[in-house]
Amino acid sequence: MAKKTLTFRRFAVAAAVAGALALTACSSTGNASAGGDQDENPYGLITPGQIRVASLGDAKPYTFTDASGEFTGFDVELFTDVAERIGIDDVVFTGQDFSGLLAAVANGQFDVGVAAIGITEEREQTVDFSDGYLAGYLTVMASPDSGITDEKSLAGKRLGVVQGTLQEAYAVKNFTDTELVRFPDNNSAISSVNSGAIDAHFLDYEAAKEYADQYGLENAIDIPSFDAPAGFAIAKGNDEFKDALNEALHAAMEDGTWKELYQKWFPGSPMPDQYLPSDEQREDTGDSK
Repeated sequence: MAKKTLTFRRFAVAAAVAGALALTACSSTGNASAGGDQDENPYGLITPGQIRVASLGDAKPYTFTDASGEFTGFDVELFTDVAERIGIDDVVFTGQDFSGLLAAVANGQFDVGVAAIGITEEREQTVDFSDGYLAGYLTVMASPDSGITDEKSLAGKRLGVVQGTLQEAYAVKNFTDTELVRFPDNNSAISSVNSGAIDAHFLDYEAAKEYADQYGLENAIDIPSFDAPAGFAIAKGNDEFKDALNEALHAAMEDGTWKELYQKWFPGSPMPDQYLPSDEQREDTGDSK
């Protein structure tokens, strides 16, 4: 298995590495100064032989820090496996606010962003993405007595969103009669739901399950988000790195590693067929469950 420096120290190191990626993508001279010659650093990493990852510390079960301060989660384990497949066993994760994560990758503070980041046209103007590796649902979470049962019932309510997320973009477009309250992370938004400062919070389905168990909240509305699958974000122009990640990512899907990790981190959740080994996919692959 790849070496995982998953403490908050890893948070810091990751920031440095991803930055190099973005800087190298911006200019050929940046690549040479940050990572050495092409043979020693074929992926234009900030530090040759090390990948610095911008991530989140509170997006369970995707990326989060455990009780000992180490990064773990589905995205963490998947990316670490992918990195090992391209010959990198030193992967350093650093926590960021989601609102600034893609910019940190684009401006050269990190080599890659890994945090169940949905691929959208708007985000592709800032960074490049690997192929998709995850699809699921968006969820409005509220207390059982909130009266929120569908999108119409959100009218006039105060709804929390994490700034820069798919949920924020979706809410701006579709919940036009709802007052949006922006937060830096899910934890602060859920605290506001519990205190009554807001009526509900809009987040990822899998993350919502964790908060439901912990705080007695419920999934009031579940919305499919298969049109914006998650991908690894990298600085524009680093095609060698992107191609290597894609090849390793598809290998992890084909040999069943992706499936094992999905079953580990999302027990009981519907499994998107398009990421399973080819001999396990249904003919209607595009119809995700």
